[in-house]
Amino acid sequence: MKKLLKAGIASFLIAVSGMAFAGGGKESEKPLIQDGVLKIGMEVGYPPFEYFDKDGKTPIGFDVELGKAVAEKLGLKPEFIDTAWDGIFAGVDTKKYDCIMSAVTITEERKAKYGFAGPYIGNGQSIVILKDSKLGIKSPEDCKGLRVGYQAETTSDIFMTKKAEGGLKFEACEYDKVMNAFDDLRLGRCDAVCADSLVSVDYVAKEDSPFVIVWQGVPDEFFGVCLKKDNAELQKMLSKAIAELFKEGKIKEISMKIFNMDMVSNIQ
Repeated sequence: MKKLLKAGIASFLIAVSGMAFAGGGKESEKPLIQDGVLKIGMEVGYPPFEYFDKDGKTPIGFDVELGKAVAEKLGLKPEFIDTAWDGIFAGVDTKKYDCIMSAVTITEERKAKYGFAGPYIGNGQSIVILKDSKLGIKSPEDCKGLRVGYQAETTSDIFMTKKAEGGLKFEACEYDKVMNAFDDLRLGRCDAVCADSLVSVDYVAKEDSPFVIVWQGVPDEFFGVCLKKDNAELQKMLSKAIAELFKEGKIKEISMKIFNMDMVSNIQ
């Protein structure tokens, strides 16, 4: 495992463990919930960013790799906590975990409530259909009168909701996990799926995939590590770790492993 970023961080952690972790400081002074552990919340059902390996127990994916690399950089042990998306922000509010690494888009609304480290990857929206579809869908506007699946309470939800508010009439098929949307598309229970381009690329690239991306928007959103807004010390630590991982080429290495292409260098 790699050592701490700088001796300064090491000194900081030692100082904290001697005060806050030992009970000598206030609760708000703790940068971490547990000494020596980086507790990471994620919805393990969002490939290729976080999903379970074939054993059904081991989380894998881009954010998992990133979480391990960041923790190593800080000399900490990563602990991944699977959490449903609709409660994932409440988990960081109630100190169930230190931060969220789960394809969290940095938005102005979220920045008003939470702190962010990063960004570490850019993303846009996309429309996916079956390769043998006869519906002629080439854009979101072509989904008029059709069944469109997407994960609820995500930027895909926001994107399609704005389309509806703009006059596009379609049947919204909301899912708790994006994989369920793709499963229903495969089974013909919906006509198209709106999803993050980074997610769609993974589904389309799989061997014998029945899916095809027919539209991609310009990347206009970026994923970051989300944490409590008042945890300035942890935010500094995470931001510095991510910056050094970019400089060392580690995040590009993770991108090549997961996407088989560099999807990260364009944001630096």
